[in-house]
Amino acid sequence: MKKRVRLSPAEARALNVAQKQLQRNQNPIRVVLNQHELEELNKLRHEGVNAYCETRGIDFNSIIEYWDKTKEYSIRVRPEVKAINDISKEIIEQMQEYSPAYPEIKRITQDNPHLLVVDPADVHIGKLSRAFETGEEYNSEIAVQRVREGVLGILNKSLGFNIDKILLIIGNDILHIDTPKRTTTSGTPQDTDGMWYDNFLKAKALYVEVIEMLMTVADVHVTFNPSNHDYTNGFFLADIIKCWFRDSQNIKFDVSPMHRKYFKYGSNLIGTTHGDGAKTTDLPLLMAVEAKEYWSETKHRYVYTHHVHHKNAKDFAGVTVESLRSPSAADSWHHKKGYQHNPKAIEGFLHHPQHGQVARLTHIF
Repeated sequence: MKKRVRLSPAEARALNVAQKQLQRNQNPIRVVLNQHELEELNKLRHEGVNAYCETRGIDFNSIIEYWDKTKEYSIRVRPEVKAINDISKEIIEQMQEYSPAYPEIKRITQDNPHLLVVDPADVHIGKLSRAFETGEEYNSEIAVQRVREGVLGILNKSLGFNIDKILLIIGNDILHIDTPKRTTTSGTPQDTDGMWYDNFLKAKALYVEVIEMLMTVADVHVTFNPSNHDYTNGFFLADIIKCWFRDSQNIKFDVSPMHRKYFKYGSNLIGTTHGDGAKTTDLPLLMAVEAKEYWSETKHRYVYTHHVHHKNAKDFAGVTVESLRSPSAADSWHHKKGYQHNPKAIEGFLHHPQHGQVARLTHIF
């Protein structure tokens, strides 16, 4: 009679993974694990840490690294939860599953037309703020919802104007971190909510939703501003959005990594930049040099900046420079320093082709 062997939960998970491998491919050496199986295999490889996490109520998949110490050695271990290839595969699968043709929308000529600038600035998807410490909750879900609500609020407030073009500004710290170590591009640690790849995909879905919403109103020009929290991932995200709408004739993109971008609408010249680079006082002259082909053709010139999370506006000779508010809450560090209590908002602007900026629209949270 065969003796029954009682398997531990970890051993049972490993056996289940092996059985799935054999079912999927006769050559198990070449099997590619899906995300769930990869997580289970990581838990088996790091069984001691997984058991500790279970007793303390910690999500094992949130562990970035740990120290494995004995009398003989001390090793820093980094459990691999999700590879970049898995992220790419997931994005490609989504695009194949949902790759709309976006038939061209024929627009009628507007009487008394206007440009609507929509600028969800410094959203910081992935930032964590707890009301117990800072007085206000903020996380990935709140960030996404505020952009949805804010963009819709801007559209509702612009209903009295004829809009023939929309300028959508993306980037500007849409993501809170840029590395798996939960740091900004330069390595500054951040309080975070969720895994980096989950927040990347949430930002992608959000931008697709926003652009599809805006294109029902008018043709959209999308401008990307690189930023300091997500300098690399922000660029990847912008390029993915451009590829997503590659078949649309109603959407145009400027998603290069240039730090200052310019857009001409009638007699308006609009510059945008994150605000962490060139000095505010230098922006007018930089515009005159970098957009010289538009400078002599325009009368009303503006530079919209971000980064500081509060309102500043100053008229220079021939150029108005204005910083935008952010919908994100203060995290622990900003609360400690007292950098909070500014109005949290998403802002928009209406520009007349001959008369310049004629209205400022603000959706406050």
